[in-house]
Amino acid sequence: MDWSFRNDQPIYSQLIQRLTEAIVSGVYAPGEKLPSVREIAAREGVNPNTAQRALSSLEDAGLVITERTSGRFVTEDTTGIERIRWDTAKELIADFKRHMAEIGFSSEKLAVLLEQTEGENTKS
Repeated sequence: MDWSFRNDQPIYSQLIQRLTEAIVSGVYAPGEKLPSVREIAAREGVNPNTAQRALSSLEDAGLVITERTSGRFVTEDTTGIERIRWDTAKELIADFKRHMAEIGFSSEKLAVLLEQTEGENTKS
């Protein structure tokens, strides 16, 4: 994964977001083993404590389970993953709508724009 970090929020919360998106999109399948804290830290150039904090938060959210001697795995609770997928989608939509409002798009104009671009996307 190509992860770049922004300066507008803590790195651990960006890791949480990216790992959550990877899980709910199927990059990491239910039951699949996740990279270790050290692997994530090395790959992303972050402190292992930062990676640990992100993975612990995912465990608290129910997306990840820890097996003492085997590592961390994506939960096999597909209902929970689906719920978090919907919650994540709602958050992304709310952010998108907020950004569009900042550049002057009302909900009505946004609906028209989305309809127009949907037609363009299905042609390609």
